[in-house]
Amino acid sequence: MRVVARLLSATILTMLAAMPARAQEAAPSAVHIVTYAEVAPASAKENAALLNQFADASRKEAGSLRFEVLERIGRLGHFAIVESWKDQAAFAAHAAAAHNKQFIDRLRPSLLAPLDERLGSAITASPMQPAPAGAVFVMTHVDIAVPNPQNLDTMIPLFKSFAESSRKAAGNLRYDVLQQTSRINHFQVVEVWKDQNSDDVHEVSAPNKAYRAKVGSMQGALYDQRWYGAF
Repeated sequence: MRVVARLLSATILTMLAAMPARAQEAAPSAVHIVTYAEVAPASAKENAALLNQFADASRKEAGSLRFEVLERIGRLGHFAIVESWKDQAAFAAHAAAAHNKQFIDRLRPSLLAPLDERLGSAITASPMQPAPAGAVFVMTHVDIAVPNPQNLDTMIPLFKSFAESSRKAAGNLRYDVLQQTSRINHFQVVEVWKDQNSDDVHEVSAPNKAYRAKVGSMQGALYDQRWYGAF
């Protein structure tokens, strides 16, 4: 019996080891940042390399949950950084890190405008798992009209329900909604799709059209939607 028990234990351990690691869930205290950078097209290649170096160093920091660098499709020199940190202390340590300051100093001469950093908290977020090669990122800024507080009360549940349904769509890998800390009527939607076709199908779907109509009745600025690829 002991031999059988040992064999069963060994089999179970082998099966567990073969299973993919469960994606990490972010705690409510997690800090999420989306940063946009626009550089001169002539310097896009060298700055893409700089961004990769920065990402590699940042992922090694304590408290780093996610650090992705993206390049806008069809707009050379337009980049985005999507990062998540365990808590405010981890983000503060990253902001003070030497390699962060060095990155900004090296990037600054090529910038066409100051870095656009948007700090926020998650209204709803998918597990922290890396996007596969070839995935398409859709980055959308949604500005809800104020001062009417009913717009926010209506919009936040709509964001949550649409995110949950979109995660079930074929080809969806992630659907996150972040609320900007400094402007609570500003939201950043981060979608990740297996490929462009998956996103195209979702864009023309009846649920998306209904969602866009509801957002349109409450938005205070242009629905700013951009497509990116990871590198």
